[in-house]
Amino acid sequence: MSARLWKIFGGLRLPGFKAMSMSQATRAAPLAKILTLPLKQHIGDAAEAIVKVGDAVLKGQMIAAANGYVSTPIHAPTSGKIIAIEKRQTPHPSGISTDCIVIESDGKEQWIEIENTKNANYRQLDSSALRNIIRDAGIVGLGGAGFPSFIKLNPGPGNVVDTLILNGAECEPYITCDAMLMQEQSRKIIDGLNIMRHALQVERCIIAVEDNKRAAHTMLVNALQEHEADYIKVIQIPTLYPAGGEKQLIKTLTGKEVPSNGLPINIGVVCHNVATAAAISTAVLEGKPLISRYVTITGNGIEQPCNLEVLLGTSFSELIDLCGRSNKAEQFIMGGPMMGFEIADDNVPVIKTSNCILVQSKKTKPDYVMPCIRCGQCAEVCPAQLLPQQLYWYARAKNFDKTQDYNLFDCIECGCCTYVCPSHIPLVQYYRFAKTEIWAQEQEKKKSDIARQRHEFRQFRLERKKAENEERKRQKRELLKKVNGEKDSAEDVKKAAIEAAMARVKAKRKAQSVSPANITNLTEEQKNAIAEIDSRRKKVKEES
Repeated sequence: MSARLWKIFGGLRLPGFKAMSMSQATRAAPLAKILTLPLKQHIGDAAEAIVKVGDAVLKGQMIAAANGYVSTPIHAPTSGKIIAIEKRQTPHPSGISTDCIVIESDGKEQWIEIENTKNANYRQLDSSALRNIIRDAGIVGLGGAGFPSFIKLNPGPGNVVDTLILNGAECEPYITCDAMLMQEQSRKIIDGLNIMRHALQVERCIIAVEDNKRAAHTMLVNALQEHEADYIKVIQIPTLYPAGGEKQLIKTLTGKEVPSNGLPINIGVVCHNVATAAAISTAVLEGKPLISRYVTITGNGIEQPCNLEVLLGTSFSELIDLCGRSNKAEQFIMGGPMMGFEIADDNVPVIKTSNCILVQSKKTKPDYVMPCIRCGQCAEVCPAQLLPQQLYWYARAKNFDKTQDYNLFDCIECGCCTYVCPSHIPLVQYYRFAKTEIWAQEQEKKKSDIARQRHEFRQFRLERKKAENEERKRQKRELLKKVNGEKDSAEDVKKAAIEAAMARVKAKRKAQSVSPANITNLTEEQKNAIAEIDSRRKKVKEES
């Protein structure tokens, strides 16, 4: 296998600030008394709670089930009692509150029953069985937006995967959780890679590590077994931001470019994070779900920056206090300074996608914004080869059709354009705004289409009912026509009915006018009968 590398467009060489959190080994964070677990910790539909307030739960027990295909379950990180299921604030740029399950720990850390050797021979399982294990363990992508991992292990009909990439290129400043994981749990990462390789039935595997992470590279190479070295390559790539972006990493390692609005699977590539691989190894080989992860706590607002293995649901505030909250701590960011987002309150829980808690003394960018001077620096550093300036103008003008003409959704929101802008324009914020508005408009269009379809169906039903009524009237007219024998139209039927009524009236009058005096051509017997009837009528009238 060739180790040739391809150069990506744009990018930045940024100060890393990584040594400050790598001076000591990762340790486990103390068990928190209260754990708050949002039901939505991934892309897709939120999980659905299957416990109720007052229930006792064990560590590793499923407490929320997947709700739909693009969804994953949630598990109890410790044993204890469910004390609330309610909306609470979660780590989100908007500070939104979402449904959460709140567990009060009993301190016993009592696990559910686990068969540790259940899937030791995972190569005897088919791909579907492995995907189900990974899904039931609640594993999502731990290096990005949290896409359910089992879906990326299902290439779908007609797709063939020739390359599986593990992303260890932790290119954003300050974040070191993946680097420490590669140094400390390299064998577990390789085991997870082998499991994914078996699920995808792929031969070519690459673990990508930046060339400034020499210790991680060495540990991974040393952890490879002799036969694994034939199909797994640990490759060092240049330290450049955002070399860890999925499309950029694929281009660097394979020379292939993911098409606009396309996916890596379209070019035969699947990419996962190294932390995801370790979680898959734990789920398949040890039978344990995803209930904890490595988190970097760093920044100039932290007295002792470090990496901790943290149970999901632990409060940011507790972790910051554990590492030493400086009196300079003013700004709290989940993620790195480039792609992370600021949170207003540090009393939010660690979730599956919380890779870093960055605490800064103050904002690094000025609050003022100046007009665009059209310098073009943003276009020079854009790794997606977009035109950030044009996207900015159209997003600012709310001309969202034009933003899509300039491939807005190819933007990976890496922040390179914002970083180099001399006018301090928050370009990425405009792109996020435009994307959100477009998604909202699409949702409104879907609702509108549904409403239109319902209206059209209602009109169809009314017209059908009207047609059925007309048919019944027609059938009634046909029946009247048969009875009256000659009329064709509705007017004729009406006329015939009037004539028939008039004939009946005439007949009645004629009958009333019959008397022995005006009856002719009758027999003597008939005349005598009529006379007798008249006599009886006269007698009745006299008696009355």
